[in-house]
Amino acid sequence: MIRSLIVDDEMLARQRLRRLLGDHPDLEVVGECSDGLEAVRDIEALRPDLVFLDIQMPELDGFGVIEEVGPDRMPPTLFVTAYDQFALKAFEVHALDYLLKPFDPERFAAALARVRTWIQGSPRPSLEPMLKQIQADRPPPDRLLIKEGTRYAFVRPATIQWVEAEDNYVRLHVEGTSHLVRQTMGAMLDKLSPNRFRRIHRSAIVNLDFIRHLEPWTGGDYLVTMKDGSQLTMSRTYRNQLGEWL
Repeated sequence: MIRSLIVDDEMLARQRLRRLLGDHPDLEVVGECSDGLEAVRDIEALRPDLVFLDIQMPELDGFGVIEEVGPDRMPPTLFVTAYDQFALKAFEVHALDYLLKPFDPERFAAALARVRTWIQGSPRPSLEPMLKQIQADRPPPDRLLIKEGTRYAFVRPATIQWVEAEDNYVRLHVEGTSHLVRQTMGAMLDKLSPNRFRRIHRSAIVNLDFIRHLEPWTGGDYLVTMKDGSQLTMSRTYRNQLGEWL
């Protein structure tokens, strides 16, 4: 039995998928999710064999779900989408299967046949190259999903003042509070707009909107004073960015 999870913010779409799955007795629906946050939790908790993943969802879309779970930890995935030129291009380039709304029973059956071969051990396409292409083609998200322990929260990038590295974590300083997130500095920088966020040190990323002033410091470094009073070092490695900021 193939344990399947349906992720779609539209109730009618979820119902339609259930009806289509009724013609495939080897598939069992173990859960339904109406948003991306539920999907992240249920993928980790239920460990389904197959995920039907909607792309266009509010707050956290399908690509955000993959990013949070991790491309290498995602089960075999059938993408569900209305027409989306960025997504369809990425799916076709990377040989990933998808279903266009409204669903066609023949196309649905063909996609499931391919998924069965993956579950039985045939090589399946990696999600990571597709995710990187989507991230490059699309603008940065207006909200980030962060996980702290067992809790999840949404943070608007525009409210992040600066980011510092703490061992295998990063700490987001956000308007009087902070969030400790298990992530590398490079991975966090990839999620943020390069027009607003710049790395000034191997252990610090700043939001340019929250810089109060900069001044030359010792050894060719610069002292960066943030609006919250924090003082950070811009190392010589990154000071050539100054011309780009002006």
